[in-house]
Amino acid sequence: MDFLILFLGAMVISAIGFKKFVWFISLGYGFAIAGIGVALLVLFHGSLTPVTVVLSVLLIIYGCRLGGYLLMRERRSASYQNTMKHEIKDGSDMKFVLKVLVWVVCALLYVCEASPVLFRLQNGAGMDGVSVVGAVIMALGIILESASDLTKNSYKKKHPKRFCDVGLFRLVRCPNYLGEVLIWTGVFVSGVIALEGFWQWAAAIGGWICIVYIMFGGARRLELRQNKNYGDDPEYQKYVKTTPILVPFIPLYSVAKYKWLVG
Repeated sequence: MDFLILFLGAMVISAIGFKKFVWFISLGYGFAIAGIGVALLVLFHGSLTPVTVVLSVLLIIYGCRLGGYLLMRERRSASYQNTMKHEIKDGSDMKFVLKVLVWVVCALLYVCEASPVLFRLQNGAGMDGVSVVGAVIMALGIILESASDLTKNSYKKKHPKRFCDVGLFRLVRCPNYLGEVLIWTGVFVSGVIALEGFWQWAAAIGGWICIVYIMFGGARRLELRQNKNYGDDPEYQKYVKTTPILVPFIPLYSVAKYKWLVG
C-alpha cells in the first residue's frame, strides 16, 4: 500500500509532462523524488530512525536541487532549449496512449529508485552501519553533482564555445552523471540488508540498474554532441583520450559506439 501511495504521488507530480513532454524526465523527475522524500517522512513519522530521516531529507534536497536547477536552466538558457529540441522528442507526434505509458513507467521508475528507503522503513529495520554508509555515499553524490553543475555553468559563461575540462571535469568527462550514479548507489546500499522477498529486491535492483543505464546513455548522448561540436579541436581529442567518460580511474574513454545505450 505504501508503495502504491508513493507511486500515485509520483504520477501526480510528474503529470506536468503532459504540458511539455521532456518534463516527464526532467522537472517531473526531480520534484517527484522530492515528493517521495516528503511522503516517507509523513507516512512513517512514528517509526523513523535518524538514518531514515537523513535519507528522506537527502531525497528532498536532491529532488528540489535538480528540479530547481533544471527549471532555471530552461528559463535562462536558449542554447539548452535548442539542444533539447534536437535531442529529445517534444511529444507532438506521439499518441496520447504512448504518453500515458511513458508517464506511468517514469513514475514507477522513480519509486523503484527510492524503494530501498521505503522498504527499510516498512520492514522496521533499525539504524546500522550499512545504512549509514549508503547515506554518506548519497550525500557525496549530491555534492559532486551540484559542484559539477556549478563548475560547468561558471566555465561556460566565460568560455561559451569551448568544452569544459576544469575542476571535477579533469577526473571524468561527466562528473554530474557520476554524481547521479553515486546518489542512487548510496540509496541502494542503504537498504541492501533490509530488503525482504523477491519483489522488494526486484524493485530496488531494477531501479538502480535502470538509472545507471540511463546515466551511461546520457554520457553517450553528450559524447556524440561534443564530438560534433569539438571533434576538430586537438585539445579536445587529447582530453577525451586521457579522461574517462564516467567512471574514475577506469580506462573507458568512449561509449559512442554502443548504440544500445539510450539516456
